[in-house]
Amino acid sequence: MEKIQGERIVRQSSVELKENERIDDLQRNRYKIIQNRDKFCFGMDAVLLSGFAQVRPGERVIDLGTGTGIIPILLEARYEGESYTGLEIQEEMAEMAARSVRLNGLEDKINIVKGDICRARELFGLSVFDVVTCNPPYMNDAHGLKNPELPKAIARHEVLCTLEDVVREGAGILKPGGHFFMVHRPHRLIEIISMLVMYKLEPKRMKMVHPFVDKDANMVLIEAVRGGKSMIKVEPPLVVYRDVGVYTDEIYEIYGYYGQEGRPW
Repeated sequence: MEKIQGERIVRQSSVELKENERIDDLQRNRYKIIQNRDKFCFGMDAVLLSGFAQVRPGERVIDLGTGTGIIPILLEARYEGESYTGLEIQEEMAEMAARSVRLNGLEDKINIVKGDICRARELFGLSVFDVVTCNPPYMNDAHGLKNPELPKAIARHEVLCTLEDVVREGAGILKPGGHFFMVHRPHRLIEIISMLVMYKLEPKRMKMVHPFVDKDANMVLIEAVRGGKSMIKVEPPLVVYRDVGVYTDEIYEIYGYYGQEGRPW
């Protein structure tokens, strides 16, 4: 079992599954992740963010609202950063993420911290990370009904933190010149860009994600630099499906699904 001690997860030798939990293969470095089908499982948005974010050797990375710990684990599989931290307010989720870290033998690279995004500057100090990633709650009180199951409501709606909380705290713990990566919804893009600029995070790169080539975008990936100059690159859009139930090659590449001849399954 894991236990909470001083708001950090204490790792012990055994990794066990609790009721309704399962282990999923991440198709990267033979890494696996523990998930609970009745609580919250990571989605495509988290995987796409891990594929969009960039980490240089020796950089310190934090993922705000890490949930199952999927983004730190995938980033560690892709990049040679110095360290990866996942901040998660829900004790059950933080404990499960810590078990996934131990399951993959990544205790020396990934640290799961139980804590509130709204207190990130207090928890970690100012200007300490090179990279901040976040897959925040998308919906505010004006957008949709909250899920009655609290773990999912916290993940999807601004129950415990708002967009401004995420941007403010992310900017505070990010070093000058550091990079902030986020996935969100296009219908809030004006609000997102305004908020980033207000907290001196200059948008530098953006990519729209479309479910099909003829459908409107339903996700946006955005990178901002703390204290950067005003200039943004809009990258070619990412299309998820080429046919019903069939991913595009780019999605297969991000997920890491390849057959014996190097083509997606």
